[in-house]
Amino acid sequence: MEPTREPGDATPAAMPLRIALCAGEASGDGLGAGLVAALRRRFPHAEFAGIGGDAMRAAGCDTWFDADELAVMGLAEVLRHLPRLLRLRRTFRQRVLAWKPDAFIGIDAPDFNLGVERWLKERGVRTVHYVSPSVWAWREKRAGKIGRSADRVLCLFPMEPPIYARHAVDARFVGHPMADDIPMAPDRASARAALGLSPDAPLLAVLPGSRLGEIGRLAPAFFEAARRVAAQVPGLQIVIPAANAACRQALEAQIAAHGVASAWHLLDGRAREAMIAGDVVLLASGTATLEAMLCKRPMVVGYRIAPLTYRIVKGLGLLKVERYALPNVLAGKDIAPELMQDDCTPERLSAAVLHWFREPEAVAALQPTYVRLHEELRQDASASAAAAVAGLIAPSAGAQR
Repeated sequence: MEPTREPGDATPAAMPLRIALCAGEASGDGLGAGLVAALRRRFPHAEFAGIGGDAMRAAGCDTWFDADELAVMGLAEVLRHLPRLLRLRRTFRQRVLAWKPDAFIGIDAPDFNLGVERWLKERGVRTVHYVSPSVWAWREKRAGKIGRSADRVLCLFPMEPPIYARHAVDARFVGHPMADDIPMAPDRASARAALGLSPDAPLLAVLPGSRLGEIGRLAPAFFEAARRVAAQVPGLQIVIPAANAACRQALEAQIAAHGVASAWHLLDGRAREAMIAGDVVLLASGTATLEAMLCKRPMVVGYRIAPLTYRIVKGLGLLKVERYALPNVLAGKDIAPELMQDDCTPERLSAAVLHWFREPEAVAALQPTYVRLHEELRQDASASAAAAVAGLIAPSAGAQR
């Protein structure tokens, strides 16, 4: 019989706590690294292993597979990689089970992790899902299904646990790590200096997405809107962050097609600096809208999906919300214009952007709401998540293997 051990027990005879994790992309790798570090502070002798990237490895997680192996997007790409992903899932879950962890934590990547969690839960492993899918927007009944996979769900947003409660699922609000990382009063002057931009000229940050499909659908309207704004705002600087080399190439082609002037600056990454430096942000719907809110910048949100997909989603009633942008959802009111699908036109986008440039009083009126939401999300998320995990596993941490 193997020796027993308690959480954080430093005696040689005690078996260390074991926690398996799986993060499937860069954002999940960052969340995993913060969680591993916070758990190690609670349990100094714990062992961590699973799927992760450089950040999790640096935090002390033994990665059996790299997070990049899960990083496939789009239906065609998923189908092409499906046999490999299924083999990886079978191999990974068997290895986790053989390792006999005290808990398994799936970080985001619900298409992969929820299946692994359910399989392990059925075999007696305690399971946690960190980052709730958007049950507040899409098919709330998924909350019950997620509960069949995870013993506990760790939520980044305060409106999520009440939804899970309606389905008798244990869910905890732990806060958003981005709210911990971004200062309450971001320094615009320092951001402009770091990017080599004029300290005084008006500045528009344009972010038409971090995926090629998004850029293809949104950049033409976004860039034409920016050109119209530049014609109305003398001396306007425009910064456009590119998420990666492929996105940069696509953005360069779109910029060339619009024949823009040298006042347009294409950046390699540095999206947060661009937002902080800007007076107004024009961006695609998604997590970037939360980042712009935490940077305390007024924004205009646009988005388009494929017309057939949009008709199916609306026709089947899959989308349950009238507000899409996270700042508006969190505030419970419209604090950022949302121009979706047929409304996402250069005319409407440019008019909404010009409103922020021309109405400084409206920009100032946003700040109390931004600060309140930032404070609500700033919960020391990694430490809060670690506490939620510890509360789940502590009763079993001394069990024999």
